[in-house]
Amino acid sequence: MKVFFIGDIVGSSGRDVFEKHIPAMKASGEVDVVVANAENAAGGSGITERIAKELFGQGCDVITLGDHVWDKREVYPYLNEETRILRPANFSPQAPGHGSCVIEIKSGIRVGVMVLLGRTFIKYPTDCPFLALDRLFKELRQLTPNIIVDIHAEATSEKVAMGWYADGRVSAVLGTHTHIQTADEKILPQGTAYITDVGMTGPYDSVIGQMKERIVERYLTGLPNKFEVAAGVATLCGVIIDIDETTGKARGIERVQKL
Repeated sequence: MKVFFIGDIVGSSGRDVFEKHIPAMKASGEVDVVVANAENAAGGSGITERIAKELFGQGCDVITLGDHVWDKREVYPYLNEETRILRPANFSPQAPGHGSCVIEIKSGIRVGVMVLLGRTFIKYPTDCPFLALDRLFKELRQLTPNIIVDIHAEATSEKVAMGWYADGRVSAVLGTHTHIQTADEKILPQGTAYITDVGMTGPYDSVIGQMKERIVERYLTGLPNKFEVAAGVATLCGVIIDIDETTGKARGIERVQKL
């Protein structure tokens, strides 16, 4: 089974390049499952119900979110209604939405997905992501051995630690949030695919998707200013994980970049 995990979709250009590639890849059988982090899909900050439904209609099977999940208040009811759009599982259980889900693809194979928010350099109060993984693993493993973890975190050390902590229990631990694809993809000793950051799906003539002039000005002056999604051609970034669906072990992980 081939799972395509796509990194942080940023703005309309990120959505456009997603639409350009994903329907054809799903139709051809090049990939069986598509999971996309889309927490920046709505103008670079948050997501809306309309955008989520567009992504699902284009072939996305599960949407994960991160620290910008609460930026668009109008999406809160939808987070409760749609089980395939996930907010970080280590937020308060009183918060809207779901932290994990299990989907079943056409072949009858089940795939579990969870998203966890790191705590280092992240402003939101959350429970321990490592203990949250323990809890969700017990729940999902009863339904499927094929489990994908999105670790949405700032610190590379926290992501690497999560990979080692989950090795052998889940199919993949995949980093998001920092928007720059790393070159450390690997299969860990017990069969878990790992990468520190899968990259951004958006405009790379930018500073992590935002207009570079605005970001440079902020660094030079120290004054706050309004961020704006950069224009220009977008690149779709992610990884394709080859999973033995009978054991849940990863057989391979490949970085992907598509214009």
